[in-house]
Amino acid sequence: MLNWSKIDTVLLDMDGTLLDLHFDNHFWLNVIPEQLSIAQNISLADAKEDIHNRYQAVHGQIQWYCLDYWQQQLNLPIMELKRQTQHLIKVRDDVPAFLTAMRLAGKELILLTNAHPESVMLKFEQTDIDNYLDGVISTHQYGVSKESQSLWQQVQADLGFDKQRTLFIDDSLSVLNVAKEFGIGHLLAVANPDSKQPHNEIDDYLSITDFSNVHP
Repeated sequence: MLNWSKIDTVLLDMDGTLLDLHFDNHFWLNVIPEQLSIAQNISLADAKEDIHNRYQAVHGQIQWYCLDYWQQQLNLPIMELKRQTQHLIKVRDDVPAFLTAMRLAGKELILLTNAHPESVMLKFEQTDIDNYLDGVISTHQYGVSKESQSLWQQVQADLGFDKQRTLFIDDSLSVLNVAKEFGIGHLLAVANPDSKQPHNEIDDYLSITDFSNVHP
């Protein structure tokens, strides 16, 4: 599936790739509308519609991933609410063995996530996945998300990786498309980001539902 002899650097998404996306989906699609409904004394249906429209307005932009932005927009204590549901933060079962195998194979492992730094730290506290990594990048450091070519240009300039000898793993097809356009040589899609949802059908990229199938 993957020719590991041609891969030196592995760029890894976090939510939906290393971690089960169920926490994030539950938080943003259930917890936040419920809290907005209570705070504004509106129906849950109205709160969900309001939230949906707000999400769509900034979809794929850095604001979509920014906890400060949502706290200001919604006047809700976002990090406090995340901590109340942090028991749902889980590493995918197949990830520790995969990360261990890549480290043993001498691959450079870099987390490249759109998640806000405070969310990244909360997830590290709960999972310890940072112990496997050689580097961590939150796109908030650059002010643009992975959906932007500018982000890839800046990260490549800072890290100096060889695009053709780099593997990027993500569950977002739109992000994979941007990475492909940038020239990343090896791309892998995660077809089952949320353990509580059906698998996604992916035709455009090599995809997996179990990392044990692609160990170095």
